[in-house]
Amino acid sequence: MSNTSPVYWDPFDREIARDPYPIYRRMRAEAPLWYNERHDFWVLSRWDDINGGLVDWPTYSSSRGPILEVIKANIEIPPGTLLMEDPPIHDIHRRLLARVFTPRRVLSLEPAIRDYCVRCLDRLDGADGFDLMAQFANEVPMRVIGMLLGIPEADQLAVRERADSKLRTEPGRQMKVSADALMDTDLFADYIDWRAEHPSDDLMTELLNAEFTDENGVTRTLTRQEILTYVTVLAGAGNETTARLIGWLVALLARYPDQRADLLAHRELVPNTIEETLRFEPTGHAIARYVARDVELYGQKVPEGSAMMLLVASANRDEQRWENGERYDIRRKIDQHVTFGLGTHYCLGAALARIEGRIALEEFLDRFPSWDVDWDNSALSSTSTMRGWETLPLSVA
Repeated sequence: MSNTSPVYWDPFDREIARDPYPIYRRMRAEAPLWYNERHDFWVLSRWDDINGGLVDWPTYSSSRGPILEVIKANIEIPPGTLLMEDPPIHDIHRRLLARVFTPRRVLSLEPAIRDYCVRCLDRLDGADGFDLMAQFANEVPMRVIGMLLGIPEADQLAVRERADSKLRTEPGRQMKVSADALMDTDLFADYIDWRAEHPSDDLMTELLNAEFTDENGVTRTLTRQEILTYVTVLAGAGNETTARLIGWLVALLARYPDQRADLLAHRELVPNTIEETLRFEPTGHAIARYVARDVELYGQKVPEGSAMMLLVASANRDEQRWENGERYDIRRKIDQHVTFGLGTHYCLGAALARIEGRIALEEFLDRFPSWDVDWDNSALSSTSTMRGWETLPLSVA
């Protein structure tokens, strides 16, 4: 794109999504606060502004949702939808789920996660090629979330497909939003009822029994509808993002064979490779917020009631924060990126995503030290919230 043309970014434009980074770079330099007239939203793209915005929840509110189309739809959000709440109610609901995602609990899942990875890869023995997304990357998070929630393995694929379909959009089109579509809790109703009669060591049982003090000071257990909401949020949040991370790990290591060779020779770099991949190609490029009060930035007033897009993918490459930020470097020293957010809405499942990514990469490298991507037949997913591979055909040695 010629630098004589005006800066333009559109989250619904699939052509832009192929490689949005040159536009992000121009936004940081030329228009760090930018307004999209066509879709009526504002954008921040610099590291300092994103960091400040993510923690300033009284100004940049989550109460209308973290997705542009959801904010614009102005629908009533069911209580317990953590991603769509502000403190203090958010903190009460978050504490309940934080019990499930303790470091000890997450680490205890490692043998099961490794078993899922091995079983998936066993099926690919002898193959000279396969679609990474369909046959590996989408499978592992589905199994892990299913295990956490207590969903029988035979039903996990249907659950994932229904959860993912709510985020999927037609190329160039916006997500169709309604309260019913957003919180499709009917999917889990039978499981909740069954678990009430057959308790187990899983998240549903834990939520059924959890006591907490609500916003009215009443100590109680969760209602059935509240449990359904929690479970629906977790099922949607845990599947797609981790699958996209696994896809980017394999795609980037194919694109940068020198980095792959370094990693194969120095397997201790796997955890840092996860962090650099999360920085360099975050699964979600922008977090939307509702502007709850007038704010002035760069000499412009953003009025209360506006929608603001916080471009985390731009912040993660900001040259003011990262030396050679546009370079993929698995040896880079990374103390903090914003892929998992920051502050009160920092991703509860971040530790789980990291451990899934690490184990998936370790097992994949053990099985396939060399692979190529058929880029001509690869396709990025069509969602306005995520950027990752829908299909990633590989040929393996």
